[in-house]
Amino acid sequence: MKNIFLFGECMIELMTTSQEKSSKTMKQSFAGDVFNTAVYLKRTFADLNVHLVTAVGEDQFSLDMIEYFTSENIGVNFVYKSATKIPGLYSIQLDDQGERSFSYWRENSAARQVMQHINDDAISELSKGDMFFFSGISLAVIEPEARADFWALIDKLKAGGVQIVFDPNYRPRLWSNAKEAQVQFELALQKSDLSLPGVDDFEQLFGMISAEEVNEYCQQFGVNELVIKNGEQGILVVANGETLKFAITPVKNVVDTTSAGDSFNGVYLGARIKGFSVSDSIALASKAAGFVIQHKGAIVDKQAYQKFIVS
Repeated sequence: MKNIFLFGECMIELMTTSQEKSSKTMKQSFAGDVFNTAVYLKRTFADLNVHLVTAVGEDQFSLDMIEYFTSENIGVNFVYKSATKIPGLYSIQLDDQGERSFSYWRENSAARQVMQHINDDAISELSKGDMFFFSGISLAVIEPEARADFWALIDKLKAGGVQIVFDPNYRPRLWSNAKEAQVQFELALQKSDLSLPGVDDFEQLFGMISAEEVNEYCQQFGVNELVIKNGEQGILVVANGETLKFAITPVKNVVDTTSAGDSFNGVYLGARIKGFSVSDSIALASKAAGFVIQHKGAIVDKQAYQKFIVS
């Protein structure tokens, strides 16, 4: 059975459910780009082993978070506990079009120190995996002084035959400046076998406005498979010497775009590691993302999702 490891942060999510000025109501759950990806990957492909690589605290929120991972059948052997740190927290607000804005509290997040927990034994186990996924947020969150250790980990995994996957998810507020992010993203692209860039992220970070421009830039890094997402303008895939374009049918009833890219990533990666063609993987991943954005929250109801995905 295939083993996929996803490296990053899961946070406490607070979503406003009532906009009354006198008494706003908020729903508490757990989310984060890498965790969201793991959930949709596992829900869609139950026969894949999906593991999170992260750190949490020893508080009740952390214990509840681990229990939630387990309820989603996500492996927790690489979920480390910190005696001094806690999970990060964010709140989310939606506008009338389903677009979201965030406020974050993650300075004391245990996930920032996850590399302190990854020893030689952990690296040996991770090297037996089939795929290792991380994002631009994963890179931004870990302490800058730990990034050298992270890249050493990636080099060892790659040398061991693990497929390295990078989602260039760019959040400016997590970086000291754009140049720092550019350097780290370029390192990630150099070491990646598969990457899933979004044009919106590259527009913010590099000033690129089209999938073709992103593709031209990424070619210098030798990424084997590029999946360039550009919203309603479609998806450009460059793989196996072929360039393929896929149209996207816009969803009319957009409720919450929070996990659109994460759900797409999880389903696409699961499909590809299972041997699906690029076209079939894009179709299934797009179907999943289209369903997710018609529901509130990063993680939609499990039964509703599973009923949809097999229909």
